[in-house]
Amino acid sequence: MTKTVLIADDEPNILISLEYLMKREGYRVLLAHDGQEACDLIASEHPDMVLLDVMMPKKTGFEVCHAIRADETFKAMPILLLTAKGRDTDVAKGLAMGANDYMIKPFSTKELAQKVRELLESAA
Repeated sequence: MTKTVLIADDEPNILISLEYLMKREGYRVLLAHDGQEACDLIASEHPDMVLLDVMMPKKTGFEVCHAIRADETFKAMPILLLTAKGRDTDVAKGLAMGANDYMIKPFSTKELAQKVRELLESAA
């Protein structure tokens, strides 16, 4: 069965490139342009994994991550934070909020595809 990946980012160019990459890897893709839209899509679509930008309007990636982890239904859903904020404190905050992993922009698409595969396999 095809896995569904939700990509949440407020940068249209990043959404387009990540959507292309994830579809090429064989995933069904959902797109959110802000944190609130991400929360709404998670609730209605139950994706298998979420790729979250940290800095988004309406709700930050940290807030979305916290909301996902607060809901028993989504406790096991892998969350990968994607951000330009690479300080140790930002990484620690993301992991403390419940993210499974963290990738700092710019990142290699090959590395991202590998990380998504690994997180989905470990969640199965």
